[in-house]
Amino acid sequence: MYASFVGVRAVARTAKVRMGRPCHGAERNLSSLPSHFTLPSGDKIPSVALGVWQAGKGEVGEAVKTALKAGYRHIDGAWAYRNEEEVGQALKESGVPRDQVWLTSKLWNNFHAPEDIEPVLDESLQKLGTEYLDLYLIHWPIAFKKDSDNVLDEELTANPYPTWKKLEELVDKGKIRNIGVSNFNIPRLRNLTANSLKYTPAVNQVELNYWNPQPELLKWAKEHDLLLQAYSPLGGTNQVKQTLQLPEVQETAKALGITPAQAIISWHIQRGTNVLPKSVTPARVIENLHVVKLPDDLFTKLEAAAVSHAPQRTLNPTQGWGLPFDVFDSDGGVSVPEEDDAGERSGARGWRTGAPAA
Repeated sequence: MYASFVGVRAVARTAKVRMGRPCHGAERNLSSLPSHFTLPSGDKIPSVALGVWQAGKGEVGEAVKTALKAGYRHIDGAWAYRNEEEVGQALKESGVPRDQVWLTSKLWNNFHAPEDIEPVLDESLQKLGTEYLDLYLIHWPIAFKKDSDNVLDEELTANPYPTWKKLEELVDKGKIRNIGVSNFNIPRLRNLTANSLKYTPAVNQVELNYWNPQPELLKWAKEHDLLLQAYSPLGGTNQVKQTLQLPEVQETAKALGITPAQAIISWHIQRGTNVLPKSVTPARVIENLHVVKLPDDLFTKLEAAAVSHAPQRTLNPTQGWGLPFDVFDSDGGVSVPEEDDAGERSGARGWRTGAPAA
């Protein structure tokens, strides 16, 4: 189940050479950009996180400790990353109080059945050494049968409402503070939120970068009080160098005396997205936290360039998982209601009348 995912997510590895001057001085860190975003619960999530995907054994712990020492207070992880125990040990050794660190984990595809969710959540909590998570996400809008090798659960894929209701219960039990989704497109979001929800999704973590800026999804999210989180913010592994050499990025970095990576990360936050850069190199971990508000003309120029080309998605596990539809298609295996429809799913292919979402 998990093994087929390893190597699929081609998120950005920071380039070996960074051009431009680093942004010196903690006083410039997040000085003109929001240091946090406020979720529907009222909780404030730090704008920049350390992502720990692909951070291997023996290196992820040091990266977490470096990040916390540098001022990070947001660690983005997942059960599927297979490094939660080392992350938890690093958190303990850092000396930073638990209530000062935002911890995110994610529910893997094989555990969408309501009876399977709490046990796997408890596993993550135990490994991280915490009694609660600040944020728990449905990692993908795809459900597999438990203990299977990517055998699709059509009902829970088409109708994530039973999964969501169980997550709501775990919020009420105090094991999770906020719940959200990951890799959901607009039809899938509408499919979920057409149900009567006690807690609406707080976050949708998706691939966002210069090559795949997803302006329509960003607009929809803002209209529905949904925070987008940007993974692969510098592009996929093979795109990072090209991203940092873009004329618009170089111009911005030079004008502000920051590095190209800092220019891109700043752009993400200025767009209104929560950004998740990743690295295990200490200097780069520190560099990625230091951002600054871009002048309107430079921000507009970079945004215009990003949305002017055809989008290039770096991650799509559809073929690797043997799915009969594309994860990111407009329907993607779900029957989506019209904008003015409300109701609960009555199965994989139908709708029944119900109360509108709260």
